[in-house]
Amino acid sequence: MDEVRLIEVKEEILADNVKVASEVREQLRKTETMLLNLMSSPGSGKTSLILQTIAKLKGKLRLGVIEADIESKVDAEKVAAQGISAVQLRTGGFCHVDATMVNQGIEALPVKDLDIIIIENVGNLVCPAEFDTGAHKNVMILSVPEGDDKPLKYPLMFSICDVLLINKIDYLSLSNFDMSALRKRVLALNPDIKIIEVSCVTGSGIEDWTDWLKREFDVFKQ
Repeated sequence: MDEVRLIEVKEEILADNVKVASEVREQLRKTETMLLNLMSSPGSGKTSLILQTIAKLKGKLRLGVIEADIESKVDAEKVAAQGISAVQLRTGGFCHVDATMVNQGIEALPVKDLDIIIIENVGNLVCPAEFDTGAHKNVMILSVPEGDDKPLKYPLMFSICDVLLINKIDYLSLSNFDMSALRKRVLALNPDIKIIEVSCVTGSGIEDWTDWLKREFDVFKQ
């Protein structure tokens, strides 16, 4: 009986979240502000990618960032130091953000003055994939040191994302990471996903990523 009750509670939470997520998406469309949900394991390079994105797009697109962490505001401070509007969400133990949390972050940003808001979700390959944040696009980072077998272990994350950024490709020569095998595994789960190889250290592939982002924003505004 207890197990059935837990399942019902989870279903109710997910149903409420879907409703709020839909409202978030619709509200942001009114201001022509695109919301991106950036997900990955801890240490894969989410903040580094955001900083590279800011550097490439400054003066071209107006960016805002919602940083989510269980504790600390270190990442939000790094972003704010670049002159970007940023807000820190402390999840207080939650391993993900949901649409209600994201909406609180959005309310603290000058949304009408922003083209794109990037959510840096909590570092985790499981929970964030299960909760709709209200984002218009889902983005995932997989770093080379994590290995090419992650699509086999965490298929949902790869299935829901619009683009996969393979970061730290400067480590390829130091590992047995099989790029071909990874691509086959990812595309088997999600044939429509865009895969971009990047290095936040060397800058390789970053322009491919920001070009994709600019194209998607142009489509979003239509």
